[in-house]
Amino acid sequence: QVQLVESGGGLVQAGGSLRLSCAASGSFFRINAMNWYRQAPGKQRELAAGITDGGSTNYAESVEGRFTISRDNAKHTVYLQMNSLKPEDTAVYYCNVRIAGGRLGGYWGQGTQVTVSS
Repeated sequence: QVQLVESGGGLVQAGGSLRLSCAASGSFFRINAMNWYRQAPGKQRELAAGITDGGSTNYAESVEGRFTISRDNAKHTVYLQMNSLKPEDTAVYYCNVRIAGGRLGGYWGQGTQVTVSS
């Protein structure tokens, strides 16, 4: 079983910054990709950023240049540094990790609320 614990969400003014963290624990051999998804009210969940086990990253066009995803393999943790936040970044942010030999589609965190006020 794999558990994910997220932290770092909150309320921030437009232009501000937040850093999300997601720590994985449990029984697994290797973590492959680690991702951050987000879901705004009334919208579908979308991929915000992802990072492979080799360190390659990809971003949604809407966050490119403002968000940075990184990971600490020793701590089984993925981070999302969010700068220059905009009201449209308001959403619940979910961590998703893909485990070698694990569940198809990966494992999900409980979600953390990010609210950006104008």
